[in-house]
Amino acid sequence: MKAAGILALMGCLFTVIEPKIYTRCKLAKIFSRASLDNYRGFSLGNWICMAYYESHYNTTAQTQLEDGSTDYGIFQINSDTWCRHAKLQEKNRCHVACSALITDDLTDAIICAKKIVKETGGMNYWQGWKKNCEGRDLSEWKKGCEVS
Repeated sequence: MKAAGILALMGCLFTVIEPKIYTRCKLAKIFSRASLDNYRGFSLGNWICMAYYESHYNTTAQTQLEDGSTDYGIFQINSDTWCRHAKLQEKNRCHVACSALITDDLTDAIICAKKIVKETGGMNYWQGWKKNCEGRDLSEWKKGCEVS
């Protein structure tokens, strides 16, 4: 009986957090409800396209950069400027822990992304957006999705 209890406890300790990978239309609905459509002049298609090229809609995406910082979550928000990872000298302009950007609840990520767009004057912060979305017809990104 003791062995079964120990094995059950070990199973809990080694549980891996599964990434939440949203579908394009599910994200379109979430982004629309969060008032991202036409936020600062950027259509919903811009946000969906950007999230695809930054994280492939993976909420737990993390990218370690050469400078030692990390990009987090669906929008790949950087730890050096926008969120708090561990170091006290980090700017944390979104006033959020980086760990809050890699959850299924996109509230903190969306609030921070809006702040980035507002403070940097657009979506140029995201290289995925610049290379793949900027200046293109992005209507296809929400095509077939029921968004209000």
